[in-house]
Amino acid sequence: MRWSECQRAMLAEMGLRVWDAEGSPADGPAAAEAHALAGVAAGSTTVAEAPRVEPLPVSAPGVAEPHPVALAARAVPALDWPALEERIATCSACALCAGRRGGIAGAGHREADWMLVGGAPEAADEAAGAPYAGRRGELLDNMLRALGLARGTGDPARQPWITHAVKCRPPGDRAPEAAEVASCVPFLRREAELVRPRVVLALGRIAAQALLGRDEPLGRLRGTVHRTAGLAVVVTHEPAFLLRQPQLKAEAWDDLCLALETVRAGAAG
Repeated sequence: MRWSECQRAMLAEMGLRVWDAEGSPADGPAAAEAHALAGVAAGSTTVAEAPRVEPLPVSAPGVAEPHPVALAARAVPALDWPALEERIATCSACALCAGRRGGIAGAGHREADWMLVGGAPEAADEAAGAPYAGRRGELLDNMLRALGLARGTGDPARQPWITHAVKCRPPGDRAPEAAEVASCVPFLRREAELVRPRVVLALGRIAAQALLGRDEPLGRLRGTVHRTAGLAVVVTHEPAFLLRQPQLKAEAWDDLCLALETVRAGAAG
């Protein structure tokens, strides 16, 4: 497989080597990682998906409507940023509020072109009081650099808005339960309404489920632009999952390219 210079640069930012058409490494000594990457990118390698998460129930406890848009409209009506952050910090809609340090709101540019949504905070995020700290945050920063994005910049075209579908850390960093996801969907929808991004990148199955309301394997949701509630959503692997399955970084790179094309098409339109 031949890679463009742009593609090579993006893969290099994500810590991957690529091979040229003659089977030699394009950027250094031969490595098993590069060979595995080529196989995955060609669709010849199958890797098990992340553990299955139970779907959102038709009627979650304390939730009148199962559809994300209806949930957002009823539970978080027209809150501005300060009111939304206060509601997240003091929310007691599910059992995750017990023993928490506090709900973790999103961070970044509030008028960003890009909105990135993960599943739930982990221990490092809770300690930092911000989304995507620790090792998975380092990988996410590499992915952002590959797209020409960076946290902390002032330009809305370059600084994303980063948040979680679930605002409180589940005990032991376990996967959030369906009712916990449902309780936080209104916050997520309101964030999207306020940011109005050109594209939303759903990082993992929990985020995809919260945004799309669909109980399908991640593999079936990747590779297309989903349109929901006025949002363009691209689904990819969660950075923590990529740390465990680095050969899937090639798939994540394909998803990043799709998201980038979506942003550019929106800007051109």
